Amino acid sequence: MQCHISNSVFIGNIDPFLASFDMSDPSQLLITTHDRWMSVHPVVLTMLAAKGLTLKKGAVHFDTVTAASAGYFERMRLFDMLGVESGITITESDPSGRFIPLTQVRTADEQTRFITDMMPLLHLEPSRAEAIRYVVSELLRNVLEHSSSPQGAIVAAQYHKKSNIIRLGITDTGVGIKQTINRSHRAWSDVEAIRLALTPGVTGTTPREGGTRDNAGAGLFFIKSIAANNRNFFMLYSGDAVYKLLKRPAHSTIRLYADPSRDRHSEKSNLPYWQGTVVGIDLTLDDTGEFKTLLNAINATYSSAVRARKKARYKNARFEP
Repeated sequence: MQCHISNSVFIGNIDPFLASFDMSDPSQLLITTHDRWMSVHPVVLTMLAAKGLTLKKGAVHFDTVTAASAGYFERMRLFDMLGVESGITITESDPSGRFIPLTQVRTADEQTRFITDMMPLLHLEPSRAEAIRYVVSELLRNVLEHSSSPQGAIVAAQYHKKSNIIRLGITDTGVGIKQTINRSHRAWSDVEAIRLALTPGVTGTTPREGGTRDNAGAGLFFIKSIAANNRNFFMLYSGDAVYKLLKRPAHSTIRLYADPSRDRHSEKSNLPYWQGTVVGIDLTLDDTGEFKTLLNAINATYSSAVRARKKARYKNARFEP
């Protein structure tokens, strides 16, 4: 395998990075980088670390890392997780409230520890922070319970004070969305499976609309809705397909859609095949509106979508005499 990190890789311009993956030799990973400077989203680091953890020791190689910003990779523990000697010496400062370096989450206890470390990054009042804590916790729980990934989830986060944005990446190398969704629903392609995963009330754990008490099929829809409300980016990559939520125009009317294809977004298929699932999120923490109103709107959209799917299922049912 081989991939290239350009000077800037964030969700909005991540497509060239995804396309740069060459999966022809799955026994090793060669990472090439921009030679002057690099600025990347934490989701990029989680993808590299997750892929590297599937390989044997010594199978990951960097070309000569000369960019001045390579110290960021060192501080985020990318080299450590990949088992690569970077030759970079840095002075480590307290990350509390600023970032969470690459972290492997394989158990419920490790999940709880990551969520605890994440809370200071949010810089929010308890009611707003709790909603985001719940969603991230659900995303991690889904990986642990349904991905069948031996490495669990690889997560990292960073808070940008100037823009008041938290950027978060969660990656696994498990069975992927299509296989998970097809346990209870029918998706013929990876992009179709991603759409179903983003649809409120749809979960691979049951064909029942609205899911179960333990898994309601709401986590991805919830986080996408928060990102849409705040004009932030969100991406979901699995198999050969990626769904990317795009920023809605400034001052446009906020609309929450149960059907993810109605959101302002881009979709791509035939990308290098990612065995597992990648979630990337940007969340602006400014108080751009009444958060309780947003939560009510999300809940209303969720409930309406579940009722509509139930009605359609019963309407299409055919009973033989």
